[in-house]
Amino acid sequence: MFQTSKDYVSTRELEVAVNAAIALSRPLLVKGEPGTGKTVLAQEVARALGAPLIEWHIKSTTKAQQGLYEYDAVSRLRDGQLGEARVHDIRNYIKRGKLWDAFTAESRVVLLIDEIDKADIEFPNDLLLELDRMEFHVYETGETIRATQRPVVIITSNNEKELPDAFLRRCFFHFIRFPDRETMEKIVAAHHPGIKQDSSRSAR
Repeated sequence: MFQTSKDYVSTRELEVAVNAAIALSRPLLVKGEPGTGKTVLAQEVARALGAPLIEWHIKSTTKAQQGLYEYDAVSRLRDGQLGEARVHDIRNYIKRGKLWDAFTAESRVVLLIDEIDKADIEFPNDLLLELDRMEFHVYETGETIRATQRPVVIITSNNEKELPDAFLRRCFFHFIRFPDRETMEKIVAAHHPGIKQDSSRSAR
């Protein structure tokens, strides 16, 4: 169960959202301004569950397919021209993505899809089926990759662009507000227990 720890100050509402998403096996979408602890939240959830953390940091050029796998046809063509023996096994040219790693992990993991709103508007929809069914097909090999242990999926957004409604309907949602004065003092005390209270208040 996730809850406030000595290293991470959480609100009751956030604790409920995280634990509900875990219990019901649904992705948790966390929105908030930069610096409100969204990425650290995934690290703390992984720590609370004693689970490995797999992080997929999204950029403006990231495609959903990269989270599944990538097929390097160029390298295979080059190796074929050079007479390399490895060219006969297409698996040598398939690079596993973060979802593949999360689906096939020996134990349950926490999968962080960080700053999803940086990608193209179609990016979330392109992952709908895979996140819903927890499986995907590798066309080059004809195999289907299924989750052996359903990962805990945490998705963060800086709220820079709207996400598709179909994607939002499949997620638990929580907005992390910038900490008020009291919460900020608790955060400072958690990370800097030796700091004087007066200094903390004056810094705020």
